[in-house]
Parts: sequence; structure tokens; C-alpha cells
Amino acid sequence: MNIHSQKIIILDFGSQYTQLIARRIREAKVYCEIHPYYRETEFITAFNAKGIILSGGPSSVYDKGAPMILKSIFDLGVPILGICYGMQLTARLLGGRVGRSKRREYGPAMISVDSTSALFKDLATDRKNGQDVLNVWMSHGDRVETLPDRFKSIAESDNTRFVAMEDSRRRIYGVQFHPEVVHTHEGSKILRNFLFRICGCVPSWTMKSFVETAVDGIREKVGGAKVVCGISGGVDSAVAAALVHRAIGDNLACIFVDNGVLRKNEADKVESTLKKSFNMNIDR
Repeated sequence: MNIHSQKIIILDFGSQYTQLIARRIREAKVYCEIHPYYRETEFITAFNAKGIILSGGPSSVYDKGAPMILKSIFDLGVPILGICYGMQLTARLLGGRVGRSKRREYGPAMISVDSTSALFKDLATDRKNGQDVLNVWMSHGDRVETLPDRFKSIAESDNTRFVAMEDSRRRIYGVQFHPEVVHTHEGSKILRNFLFRICGCVPSWTMKSFVETAVDGIREKVGGAKVVCGISGGVDSAVAAALVHRAIGDNLACIFVDNGVLRKNEADKVESTLKKSFNMNIDR
């Protein structure tokens, strides 16, 4: 299977946790890419993702110049999960109402969840007053006050009536909390429910599969040609050189540019390691 056929696109609205969202997805063995929120609908369509995640962000949807997306993204037929700002933006664009919370939330909160929702199925929740409850991590000043048409509430808290929402027919979901952080209990399972139950992804991406795919791609592109690669002594150029060498062997010639800013004896160690451990041709 092509490991890039199962992929998620994350549209970034400036959240401090965006990279963590990507990490959680990759830990679930699904390939993903982070792109700025202003990507055109045509780009998102061509990306051919199995699902779209709208990250959180520091803005209010009512701020002048607040990050915005086109409403047409919700007509692509691709599952969408809005997180924090992403949920508020989803609600506003689809006809709901967003307002200021009476009390800004930052930190732990207990919410009750609808365990029949695909997003919250099979979580290890606690029971309190006849409801399934979960400890999550909140970070928001705005909140959804009225849901868009065809949406229903699937989680609430004492402070926020609509902590999570869904339109299961269109597979559009939103959560006010951050499932990507460790402070949210069962957060990784919530993301996995989105990936596997809702988006239908297959867990096929690993670092090993990435290396194999990268090597095959390099070999196909280069063919029998010769390649010259510059090495600075850093991780990026060394890994790139090692991948190309694995693909084409002695057809790779590396030039090690010692720029004088490496640590004492580090240049010698880099050169020695690549020559002895990887049998690479290096001129310095």
C-alpha cells in the first residue's frame, strides 16, 4: 500500500499544539501534513486527504483579520474535525453563534460525553450521575452558544453547554478541548476514532515504511544517473545523503563542506562515521 494514500491534512490557525496534533496522528501510523489555514479549496481537493483537521489558535472568530477559511471546504464530502478555534470557526461559518465565555477556561475540566457518538466510542470514561465523564484540557475564551442546523451536542460541561458537536451525516465534528495533549484523558483514542471510525484510514505509515518509500522514489527518479550531494555536518544533510546512498550506492558523490562552526573534532567524526559505517564516497 502507498503510505501516502492514507493521509490527513491539518490546517493551522496558529495553535501552540499544531505540531502535537501531527505527532499524535503519526503515532497512530497515519501520514499527515500541516498546511496554513489559507490553502485554497482546490489545493485541499487535490491533496486528496481522508480527513481534515482544523487546529486551534489564539484568535477570536470576531477579531479583525481573524484567520478564516472558505465555507466551501465543508462541501467537499471529506470528514472534518475542528479543535477549539477550529470548532468555533466551523460553527460560525455553518450558521451557528459564537460568543464570549463568562469565564475563560484554561486548564483541566470535566465534561460529560455522548458515548454513542463515533468520536467518543469505546473510551475509558468514568460514570458520574448516570453520565459518562472525561477529564480534558481546555484553553478558550470564546464558546459556541448556538449550534448550526443539523448539528447536535455530544459533550457538555458545567461552564460550556456545547463542548463538542457533530453532524454525523456530513461527518463534521468539533471539540472545544484539546485531545492532542496528554492532560486530556483518552485524547489519543478520540483522535484515533476520528482517523479510523470516521475517516476510514488504514494505519500504514511508519518510519520504516517512510524510508522504504523514500528510497524507492529516489531510485526511480535518479535511474542510472550520478548525484552530487553537499554535506554540512548537520542532521538534515547527513540523513538526506544516507537515504540517497541507500538508493543509488556509489553513484552518489558527497562533498563535505566544513564551514568552521561545528564543535571541536565534530567534522572528523561526521566524516569518519559516514565513510566507515555507510561506505559513502566523501570529499572534504
